[in-house]
Amino acid sequence: NYAKSKGIPVGPGRGSAVGSIVCYLIGISDIDPIRYGLFFERFVNPERPSFPDIDVDLCRERRGEVLDYVRHKYGEDKVAQIITFGTLGAKMVVRDVGRVLGFSYGDVDRIAKMIPAGPKVTLQSALESDPDFKKAYDEEPMVKSIIDIGFRLEGLSRNASTHAAGVVISDEDLTNFVPLGRGSNDEIVTQFVMEDVDKIGLLKMDFLGLKNLTIIDNAVKIIKEHRGIDLNISEIPVDDKKTLDLLNRAETTGLFQLESSGMTDLARKIKIDRFEDIMAMVALFRPGPMEMIGDFIKRKQEQATIKYEHPLLEPILKETHGIFVYQEQVMQAANTLAGYSLGDSDILRRAMGKKIPEEMAAQRERFLKGAKENKIDRSTAERIFDLMEKFAGYGFNKSHSAAYAFIVYQTAYLKANYPVEYMAALLSNEISDTEQIAKYINECERMGIKVLPPDINESEGKFTVVEKGIRFGLAAVKNVGTAAIEHIISKRRKRGKYRTFFEFVSDIDHRIVNRKVLESLIKCGAFDTMGHNRAQLLKALDEKIIETAAKQHEEKKRGQGSLFEVLDYDNKATAYEPELPAVPEFPSKTILSFEKELLGFYITGHPLANYRDKIKHLNCAGLLEINNIPDRARVKVACLISALRLTMKKKTSEKMAILSIEDGESTMEALVFPEAYSKCGSKIHQDEAYVIIGTVNKRDEKPKIVVEDLHPLEGLDQNIIREINKIFGIGKFVEANGNIRRYERKKEEVLTVVQTKNSFLKIVVDEKKVSIEKLKEIYDILSQHPGSKSVVIVFVSGQKERVLQCEITVNMDEQLIKYLREKDYILNCA
Repeated sequence: NYAKSKGIPVGPGRGSAVGSIVCYLIGISDIDPIRYGLFFERFVNPERPSFPDIDVDLCRERRGEVLDYVRHKYGEDKVAQIITFGTLGAKMVVRDVGRVLGFSYGDVDRIAKMIPAGPKVTLQSALESDPDFKKAYDEEPMVKSIIDIGFRLEGLSRNASTHAAGVVISDEDLTNFVPLGRGSNDEIVTQFVMEDVDKIGLLKMDFLGLKNLTIIDNAVKIIKEHRGIDLNISEIPVDDKKTLDLLNRAETTGLFQLESSGMTDLARKIKIDRFEDIMAMVALFRPGPMEMIGDFIKRKQEQATIKYEHPLLEPILKETHGIFVYQEQVMQAANTLAGYSLGDSDILRRAMGKKIPEEMAAQRERFLKGAKENKIDRSTAERIFDLMEKFAGYGFNKSHSAAYAFIVYQTAYLKANYPVEYMAALLSNEISDTEQIAKYINECERMGIKVLPPDINESEGKFTVVEKGIRFGLAAVKNVGTAAIEHIISKRRKRGKYRTFFEFVSDIDHRIVNRKVLESLIKCGAFDTMGHNRAQLLKALDEKIIETAAKQHEEKKRGQGSLFEVLDYDNKATAYEPELPAVPEFPSKTILSFEKELLGFYITGHPLANYRDKIKHLNCAGLLEINNIPDRARVKVACLISALRLTMKKKTSEKMAILSIEDGESTMEALVFPEAYSKCGSKIHQDEAYVIIGTVNKRDEKPKIVVEDLHPLEGLDQNIIREINKIFGIGKFVEANGNIRRYERKKEEVLTVVQTKNSFLKIVVDEKKVSIEKLKEIYDILSQHPGSKSVVIVFVSGQKERVLQCEITVNMDEQLIKYLREKDYILNCA
């Protein structure tokens, strides 16, 4: 209530408390638990051993205000945040041990990079899974010494920090129960971690800062300001056609929890027609239940038969098409089939999740006994219990799914119905993250929304909605600080828009808006609408125009206005200002480099735009797509080299290069090792556009490209394009050998089409006999049969194989198979 009274955005609810009708009625949650079949007993019941807690999502920017309120209301000595400990993971322990033992950074970095990325990777699992790492351990004494010490230290606490959400509140001084300390920002924290705080009986609350609530709130404010509409985001209809259509088109960029490629793909396939489908998406897209996604989609779209183990399960599982998705369904099944109270069924759910053998044996007997009383035969009851046990381990809290699905829906509703306002709020929220800004600007372009450069007469601190689109915020311009922005906006509001550059510079305080700020504003195009080019304005900074303007500003401050100001002539602003130097505008390449320097990306264009036709013919992978391309796959990308660093390989002292590359949507690192550098190093220049051929390297958290060769896009002719495309056929990448199951083939076969158990279409090609024209013909045929089956083309040349994963998916119907069989270059099709 305090947060809402102060205009601090609060989420619709979180966790099991959403299942409480009381929480709904008094405004703690916005989700009707009766409408969505949520259970109060999942939140609290007499058998629950631990205290129930109510978790709250808050605007991330103003979470601190709520914490201050809680401290003030309950007392500084009764409220504390909770400590958390970071542990030594596999990579970190290698780096720490190597540093302490005095080994060089390069050597230690090489060892750490051999360890695969991932939260559950250990030194032991890395040795078992990575041959290079195992070889280094066996053959290099330095590596062995680091790893052996690392085995003893791995998993130990390395550092302390403050939990992102956890807060404890007590009715007595907390020091009566728990030792306290100070966090990195001098906040009071418990010295017990969250689990231990819970065990000693303290009330734990989660106050989680969620940026999406800030985005939603800002979007609603912009809608009010721009359209005059008072939108109550908590009361929007949950069956809005525009919203559901947007989700079904998988336009998920900028939507809460749906931005990953997997979620985008799921949105495209699931065919959402009601709010409950979004709830199921939130619950299914996690390790464990993810394996059920395919079956869920088939059942939902009536492509598979829904079978219930017993008729009593139908009303429980009908909404999820016969599949256990939610924890509450396990509870309801125990209640309906075996006579458990809902409180007891929650105990059963917890027992199934923990999988304690003795407890599970007792629960099984109780379930079978209760099922027998309901006249369910033992074998059926056994199967149902096994099914419940399997899904209870990763079943999701339906109350939480409903609450977070509503945030998903709110963001989708705003994007579908108020796209300009929502994207402006989204961009403003990411104003300091240039990579995210670039991604959302690309999304605006796809949506037909113009993102306009900064403008001294229109821009506010953040992104704003204007008549022609979204205007860039001044806070995104490098070297332009908060004081300068506030001064510019304050001056503009007092006197109106500036007509000329001189009028602006003679009105501002040059101690606040100094030369560096002016230079940055000119370079990024903030004065372009005044009719002068950027070269003129930058040249003017070197001449006496600034001195004259500063002098006029000081005279105004002393009340020494000019005669013309006293007479208030209409042309007073322009009649007596110095002329700007007559110099031609910078080349477009220079202007774009200014924008990159000051904004972090290009706004009025992109250097790759000049090569759009060549890139189209090359059919390159985008850098964002690299995340979905397998490790060690051979790939081609069109990109700009935005940074270049030459270095030497440690062991051989040979020259190599480390490149930062970008394509307007994402950035990535590319490595040019000595062998490749000796071949193409002379062609590498910063700020030039290239097509790069290389392999994907996913050893680290962020993927890289190991460059094999590159070609400048400038001067790239059709012959080179054809040679590049021969390597890749019709695809964007070729998988490394061994990533697809091997197959039997006869050497005389030119082309064989095989329908495999993995439900993808595999086409085996004799590389020496197949032509680009035939591959294009295959592609055209496949494109006419869209569906969900992947397509793999395997190129065979002697004993060598290359596997190409096509970006299209097909429906393997009889018509397609028949059509393929009729082609003379396809000898077999099954």
